Amino acid sequence: MEEDLPAWCRLTGNKLLSWTKQDRQRSFLVAKGKFSERVSSTAAASVSDASAAILANAPVKVVIPTHLPAPSAAPMIAPLSVMGIGSWPRPRWMLQAMHDHLEGRLKSAAFQATADDAVRLSVAAQLRAGVDVVTDGEQRRDSYASFVGGILDNCQLIPLTDLLPLVDDSEEFARELRALDVPAAEVRHPAVFGPLGRSKPLAVHEMDFVRTLTDKPVKVALPGPYLLTRTMWLEYISDRAYQDREALATDVVRVLREELASLLAAGVALVQFDEPVLSEVVFSGSVSKRSFMCGALSEKNEIPAELGFARELINAVVAGYPRERLAVHMCRDNWTPDEGAALSGDYTPLIDTLSGLHVGSLLLELCTPRTGEMEILRAIPDDVRIGVGICNQKHAHIESLDDILTKGERAIQLFGKAQVLFTPDCGFSTFADNPLASEKIAEHKLSVITAASHILRQRHRIPGESGL
Repeated sequence: MEEDLPAWCRLTGNKLLSWTKQDRQRSFLVAKGKFSERVSSTAAASVSDASAAILANAPVKVVIPTHLPAPSAAPMIAPLSVMGIGSWPRPRWMLQAMHDHLEGRLKSAAFQATADDAVRLSVAAQLRAGVDVVTDGEQRRDSYASFVGGILDNCQLIPLTDLLPLVDDSEEFARELRALDVPAAEVRHPAVFGPLGRSKPLAVHEMDFVRTLTDKPVKVALPGPYLLTRTMWLEYISDRAYQDREALATDVVRVLREELASLLAAGVALVQFDEPVLSEVVFSGSVSKRSFMCGALSEKNEIPAELGFARELINAVVAGYPRERLAVHMCRDNWTPDEGAALSGDYTPLIDTLSGLHVGSLLLELCTPRTGEMEILRAIPDDVRIGVGICNQKHAHIESLDDILTKGERAIQLFGKAQVLFTPDCGFSTFADNPLASEKIAEHKLSVITAASHILRQRHRIPGESGL
C-alpha cells in the first residue's frame, strides 16, 4: 500500500521522492539513501568546468579541463562517403536481452556478450552494403538518446507511462502517443535525481568493440546537449537536484565534453551529436505545447531564445576540438512511418542556428518532401560538409539507383563535391522496440546509396575510399 511506503523508507534510510497512479497501477520514485547525500564524486570533483554560465542569450565561457585526454589520430572521411546515421534494427533476441537487463533479470556481462553478437551482425550488414564509415548500430541502447539514463550517475530510466501524470493533460497525451504508434509502456525516459556525473563511459566501449571488427572509420552518435537538457528537465523531479534547467545544462555539457574527449582519444573518426528537437522548437506550433518529439516533454521558451540556448550548449561541448571530426544531426521525428504524423517545414528558420554551430558536418534529413528544398542550405558556410539524407529510412520502398544519383548530383552541384556526404534521412531504429525497417531493407537501402556514390566518385574523379 502506498501509505506504507513512507514508513518503509524511514526504516531503511531511503527517501520517497514521488508516486503516481495510472489506472490501477502505482509507480514510486525512491532515492537510495538520503536524497541530499546523492551527490556523485564525479560531479563534485569538477563542477561546471566546461562553462561558467549557460544562458540563452550569452556566450558560454568554456575552459578546456586539463585532465581530459587529447585527440588521437583517426582516418579521414573522404568526400561522397556513405554512412548510416546510427541506429540499426535489433534482432528479437537482442531486444529480449535488453529488456531482461533493464529489468534486472540478465547480468551486465551476459548482456554485453549478447550485444557483441548483435553488433557483429550490424557491422557485417553495413560492410556488405559497402559503407565508408561504420557505426555499431546502437545495439546496446534502448534508444539513441535515453540510454544515458542507465549510465550517468544520479540518473535513472523510467517507463514513459510513469511520466504521463507530469503532462498537463495526461489522457490527451496518452491518446496522442497511441495515434503516433509510440509504445509508451516500452519507451523509457531518463530522469535526474541528483547532480549528474560520468563515472562510466557512455559509448567508448562501443567504439572499442567496433574497432575489433573493421579498419574502416568509425562514427559514434551521442545525444546532443540541448536534447538531453530538454529530455531530462522534468518539473517535480529534476528541480529536486537543480534550481533550473540552465543549471542542469552546465552538468550536461560537462559530461558530454568528458565523453567527447575520450572518444576522440580512442580514435573515433566522427562524433555526431543528435539534436532532432531543434525541429520541434520551430515546427511544433505553440511555444508552451509539450511534445513527444524524442521524449522532450519539458516546456520551451520563445523560439529565438531556445535556438540561442541550443547553439550555445552545442558550442560549449565541442569547443577546442577538431571541427572536422564533429557533426550535428537533425530530423523531424523518427518513430512512425506515417509522414502525416511527423513535423514539417524547411530549414529557413534554422539556417542561422546551424550556421553558428562549431562543427564540421551537418547530417540532415533531406529526402522527404517535408524538409523543403535543398537549395536553402546554400546559406550554410562553405567550409561545412552537408550530409545529405538521400533515402527515406521509414519506407519499405527501395529507392532506385537513378533517383539516388539525381539527388546526389544535385547536392554536388549545390555544395561542391568536397563538401557532400551521403546518409539515410535518419536511423533505421531510433527506438529499439519500434524499428522502422527490417535489417534486410536497411542493408538494401545502403547498398543503393553506395552504388550511386561509386558512380558519382568516378564521374567527379574522387578517390573511392576513406583513408588515413
